[in-house]
Amino acid sequence: MQEAPLVEHLEELRTRIIRALLAWFVGMGLAWHFRVQLLALLKRPLVIAAQTRGIQAQLYQQTITEGFIVSLKIAAFGGLILALPFIVYQLWAFIAPGLYRHERRLAVPFILGAGFSFGLGTVFAYYVLLPFAVPFLLSFLGGEVIPLLTIDKYMSQILMYMTVVGLMFELPVLSYLLTKLGMLDWRFLARNRRIAIVVIVTLAAIITPTADPFNLSLLSIPLLLLYEISIWVSRMARPARARNEADAAGE
Repeated sequence: MQEAPLVEHLEELRTRIIRALLAWFVGMGLAWHFRVQLLALLKRPLVIAAQTRGIQAQLYQQTITEGFIVSLKIAAFGGLILALPFIVYQLWAFIAPGLYRHERRLAVPFILGAGFSFGLGTVFAYYVLLPFAVPFLLSFLGGEVIPLLTIDKYMSQILMYMTVVGLMFELPVLSYLLTKLGMLDWRFLARNRRIAIVVIVTLAAIITPTADPFNLSLLSIPLLLLYEISIWVSRMARPARARNEADAAGE
């Protein structure tokens, strides 16, 4: 008797996943149509390196299939950005039946916030981080070497970096949602601030494509600010009764 609900949940999960994948594929189709224009945009950090550091860096294709593979990666990234709100909606629609009515009202801010935050993170990586990191890396050995970059490896690194930063910008949105659902308290985030600093700096050092302290700070400082914003968001997202009791206690 207990297997039927489980089977129904698995069926619904499969349906939600299929819908999310279909939305992603539709987004990929749209991004594929503009793949050449997107490629030109993603080459911008390389162009900046050539203009500011005088680096002779070009992108090369080593195999006959490399252009097709890179086009797929660009389309997949663009499709993810376009379809992300719908994908988040499918996730929400799956968990919503287990929530209270007042918790289900969080759907719109969560879906819009998740899409906006991811887009903001990719824009931040594109306009702020990569224009500094790429020129630094390519000029690390001065003029002793001429960079010979394959288009596949270059695009893979750029897209991975933008994706990771975009996901990290989801932290305030998750903080808001989990607090509203009663799964997170701002005091927990505040108490573990020191641990968070170590984790964030370590993570930034891993994903930052340079060991330069300046470029490292370009990523770690915004992430630390995001963590502080998450604490503030979690504190403000508390139920009104909890806020009143905390104010009365002087917290």
